[in-house]
Amino acid sequence: MDRCFTSFIYLIAFGLIATLLWVLSDVVIHGFAMVSWDFIFSEPLDSGRSGGIFPILVATVWILLVALAVSVPIGLAVAVWLSEYTRQDTSLAQTIRVVLDVLAGVPSIVYGLFGNAFFCVFLGFGYSVLSGGLTLACMILPVFIRTCELGLRLVNNDWRRGALALGMTRAATAWQVIIPAAAPAIVAGLVLGIGRATAETAALIFTSGYVDRQPESILDSGRALAVHVYDLSMNITGGDAAAYGSALILLMLIILFNACAQTLTDYWVAKRSA
Repeated sequence: MDRCFTSFIYLIAFGLIATLLWVLSDVVIHGFAMVSWDFIFSEPLDSGRSGGIFPILVATVWILLVALAVSVPIGLAVAVWLSEYTRQDTSLAQTIRVVLDVLAGVPSIVYGLFGNAFFCVFLGFGYSVLSGGLTLACMILPVFIRTCELGLRLVNNDWRRGALALGMTRAATAWQVIIPAAAPAIVAGLVLGIGRATAETAALIFTSGYVDRQPESILDSGRALAVHVYDLSMNITGGDAAAYGSALILLMLIILFNACAQTLTDYWVAKRSA
C-alpha cells in the first residue's frame, strides 16, 4: 500500500509538471518567432495582426499596479486585524472568513459586471485603467487576505509573548515580528494575486475597455494583454501568430512581477530584521 500510494503521488506530480511543460512549450514554440524589440515597442496595426503591443503592455502594467496598490495594503491590514486583533471563535471573524471564501470563488465575469456598474457607472470612472485596476483589486483581496491571515496565525505564539514581555505594543509586535515571520505566506498570496490579475480577461472587458491605444492617464481606457490575446484568437482572422507572441509576453510579465515581488519582500524582511 505504501508503494502504491507513493507511486500514485509521483504519477500525479509528473502529470501536473508534464501538463505545465506542454502548455508552456506550445506558447514558447509558436510565440518565440513573433517576439522582438519591434513587437514589444511598436503599436498594433491591422487590428493587431501586425505591428506590436506597446500600448497594450503599458495599459496592462498600469492596471496591475493600480490593483496591487489598492489590494496589498488593504489586504494585509485586514489579515493582521483578523489574526492579531480579533478572537478566532467570534461570530464576526467567522462570518468574515466565510464571506471571503465565498468571494474567492465568485466567477470573474461577476466581478466584471460589478465593476462596470459600480466603478464605471456609479462612481463615473467610465471604461478606464482605474476601473479595471479597482475591479482586479476586488478579485485579489479575498485570496490575498485569507492566505496572509493563515500565514500570520501560524507564527509561533512564543514570539508574541516574547515581544509583549519586552514591552512592545501589539501594533509594534505585528509590524516588527509577526509580519516578517509570515513573509513566505504573504509572498504566496501576492504571487497568486498577481497571477490572477495579470491573466484576467472577463472582468477587464467590462471595466478597462477594449481599445488598443496607449492610455494617457489612469482615467483613459486601455486594453490588457489577456484581453488582446482573447481578441486575436477569437475575433480576428489571421491573428493566431500575434496571439501566441502576446501570450508569451504575458507569461514573461507574470514571471517578472513575481520575481520582483519575491525580491522586494526578501529585501523588506532583511531590513526589518536587521
